[in-house]
Amino acid sequence: MATRQILRMGHPLLRKPAQRVDTDFIGSSEYRHLVGDMVDTLHDYGGIGLAAPQIGESIRLAIIEIPAGPTRYGDLDSMPLTVFINPHIEILDPATTGYWEGCLSIPGLRGYVERPQHIRVSYTDEELRQQEIELRGFFATVFQHEFDHLDGCLYVDRMTDSRNLVFELEYENYHLV
Repeated sequence: MATRQILRMGHPLLRKPAQRVDTDFIGSSEYRHLVGDMVDTLHDYGGIGLAAPQIGESIRLAIIEIPAGPTRYGDLDSMPLTVFINPHIEILDPATTGYWEGCLSIPGLRGYVERPQHIRVSYTDEELRQQEIELRGFFATVFQHEFDHLDGCLYVDRMTDSRNLVFELEYENYHLV
């Protein structure tokens, strides 16, 4: 497998809604190669989530892996590497909380985004089984952020105040709590 280049904000593919993944594609050698490339790319860039459109593949596929312990997002519970095929989000409670989000497609910047904090995600797994997971708090934010990429949306589109878009260094110096 290989590390692929991550598309950056301004590339038109990041603004295009992705196509549903056909079940015939799941498990194919092309699929396995793509997921392997996504994992390698995620690890190489040091992220916690990656959507296929970010590496130039306009399909509804994303991976999320949250390591245990301290990360650039703070001390988090872990989540093993999981592949999400054709995910769908249902908001269970519209109450929002904000986090300073970063994105591999918008390197060097952070933006404060408020999102619903209680969601249910329905998706197909790699064994073609329908799955559901209920998420709260930071994990709910991570999933919404990643799956927004599948709809051609970036976190900057969700910001309500552009004054809360900052460079990483200024975030670390002035906003990190």
